[in-house]
Formats: sequence, C-alpha cells, structure tokens
Amino acid sequence: MRKILIVVDMQNDFVSGALGNPQAEAIVPSVREKILTYPEKDRFATMDTHEENYLTTQEGRHLPVKHCIRGTEGWKLIPEIDDLIPQDQRICKPSFGSEELAETMKGLAQSDELSIELIGVCTDICVVSNAILLKAALPETPVSVDPACCAGVTPESHEAALQTMQACQVDLVQ
Repeated sequence: MRKILIVVDMQNDFVSGALGNPQAEAIVPSVREKILTYPEKDRFATMDTHEENYLTTQEGRHLPVKHCIRGTEGWKLIPEIDDLIPQDQRICKPSFGSEELAETMKGLAQSDELSIELIGVCTDICVVSNAILLKAALPETPVSVDPACCAGVTPESHEAALQTMQACQVDLVQ
C-alpha cells in the first residue's frame, strides 16, 4: 500500500502571518518531523491561493482579512517545510476543499492502493474539508488525520473538527 501525506495550507499567513495563531506555530516541529517520515514522491501540499480581488469574493466578504494572495510572502509555504515538498506536488486551491487534490489522489489510486494522511491547518476549515472530500472521492481508501500535526482556529474548533471527521470514518492517528 502506498502511503500519501497531504500537508494542508502550512503557509506563512496561517502560521505566523495574517491569520496565524500560537497553535499553528506550535505544530511546526511536529509537521516537519512527520513530513520527513514519508518518501519525497509521497508528499503533497495544498496551498490556499487567492488573488488581489479576494475581499470581493464570497469568502472574502465572510472573512475580510487578505491572506495567501498568490505570489506574496504570506502565500508561500513556511520556511521549515518549503524545501520538503516538491514543486510539482503542490496544489493551489481557491477555496477550503480542493477538487484538484481529490482528482490527483483518484489518479494515483488507479495504479496503487493508497492510504492518505492529512496534517496542517486549519483543522476546522481546510483539513476537515479536504478529508471529507477525499472520503467522498475515494470511499474505500483509508483516510487519516494526525491531531498532533494539526491546528484549528481555536482549540475548541480543532476538537470539534476531529469529532466530525471521526464520524465520517476519517481515522485519527495516535
């Protein structure tokens, strides 16, 4: 079985920038350590990617904080992991969940039996969205999340997202 790691949105704006928080900063060493346990060919990352018109989008009207604007410092993966994820295995996504990520994993599943592990931020927004999307796209593929390598907007919303994922048959790595 081929084990795939998906690092969700470990970008400067979500760790130490516009939407950063102490919980996200705290997981950085664990995230780096986890990435290093996977072969490079099995490491993927999603990148929240917005354009300059972000504040006029539906998401921007609900969360009026410019972040992850393509090409800015805040959009880049954090320096601690930037060199660990191959450029061609980074998936830009304009919203919480990534259809491109699901299609990429479905393509890999055509030639290999997969298991998929997700880590990153925010547990309660993009991690949960992608975990559920992957379960829908690949219902027989084991999908898991490592809570120690995830951070939510708040500790409470992190825990709530973990419960939601468990209810949807996403395993929690202990």
